[in-house]
Amino acid sequence: MAGRKTLVGLNAAVFLMMLGVGMIVALLPQKIIDLSGSTAQVGYLASAFAFSYILLQVPIGKLSDIYGFKRFLILGYLICCITGVLYYVSDHAYLIFLGRVLQGMGEAPVWALAPALLSIEYPQSKGKVMGIYNASIHLGLTFGPIIGIVLASVIYGSLVFVFYAAVCLIGAVILVFCVDKNIRGDQAKASFSLRSFIDLFSNKKTLTVLLGIMLYGAGYGIFLTTIPAFLISARGYSQTFIGIFFSLFYIAISLSQVLTGYLSDKTGREIFMRMGLLAASLGIAAFIFLHGVWLFIFLSIASLGLGVFYLASMAFLNEIVPDSLKGTISGSYYLFWGIGFFFGPALLSQAGAAGGRGSGYWFFALLLLLEAVALYFTGKNKNENWMP
Repeated sequence: MAGRKTLVGLNAAVFLMMLGVGMIVALLPQKIIDLSGSTAQVGYLASAFAFSYILLQVPIGKLSDIYGFKRFLILGYLICCITGVLYYVSDHAYLIFLGRVLQGMGEAPVWALAPALLSIEYPQSKGKVMGIYNASIHLGLTFGPIIGIVLASVIYGSLVFVFYAAVCLIGAVILVFCVDKNIRGDQAKASFSLRSFIDLFSNKKTLTVLLGIMLYGAGYGIFLTTIPAFLISARGYSQTFIGIFFSLFYIAISLSQVLTGYLSDKTGREIFMRMGLLAASLGIAAFIFLHGVWLFIFLSIASLGLGVFYLASMAFLNEIVPDSLKGTISGSYYLFWGIGFFFGPALLSQAGAAGGRGSGYWFFALLLLLEAVALYFTGKNKNENWMP
């Protein structure tokens, strides 16, 4: 019963938070433009978030292994609540950027620590429960803009930021009552050691998976930035179609989480990691030649592939480390994801500019294919562990 309460609480809290994120994400660029008087600073919104998000992943994962997950999860929600208030009262662009740094700090434990906690609570079905959690994240992101439209007559303008602060606070309260404060790894084995990171990177299988996670982060960033820009500039699609594209992306990611988690618990993670990469490679390589329905079909295939790899790789890494390192490995996961998310879209844009329109996507599809091949040849020992 306690385990079920934890699962329900984590999912309810993160759904509410991401509902708020989905509502505010479209407002922040306009807020920056209104406060600064230009569009030049809009691009730094992602950078400000990624800076703190990436920087905190491994430290907060390690601290949660020692002191428990609950306090850091609740702290993340409270920081995001403060962020919403800051967005609401901001009268200068630098306050918005400060808010983005705080939001990155707050979301770091929300994304990384909950899957680690669930892998300890549900050792026999970790893929399934991780999939449900990640699906809740993306369902919140999917329905956030829809709820924003439905409630536009009640929650409008800067009041959306108040709503975001409120749902983050509610999420923190839910966690206070639903999550066991004693859930953590083995404290005796959890002291920080540089040797643990050396061992991590010397393990070929683990390193290969982490590089794949970096590619996944780049793919996620590409779907949020360069692909929509390509659809608008090269295909002439309207903002309505772009909205459909984003909805399909989040729905595909959500669906893949639930299916992959359940099935990979029964058949193993590695086949799903490779299948996900191959599907993503196919969809990204093909969509630039297509139009209309077929274009969206192959982009959906790519989205499903990315989601399948995401869940399978997360469950795989949580399986090969002891409980004392669950937070650390989850932090490492999102560290590599964040690096790919931060640098991937920019590098793809540069590749496209150098080789012509579409060449960046072909190159990225090739990298995904090579990653799938590398996973196949780096061994099949599912029980291989690395120890500090």
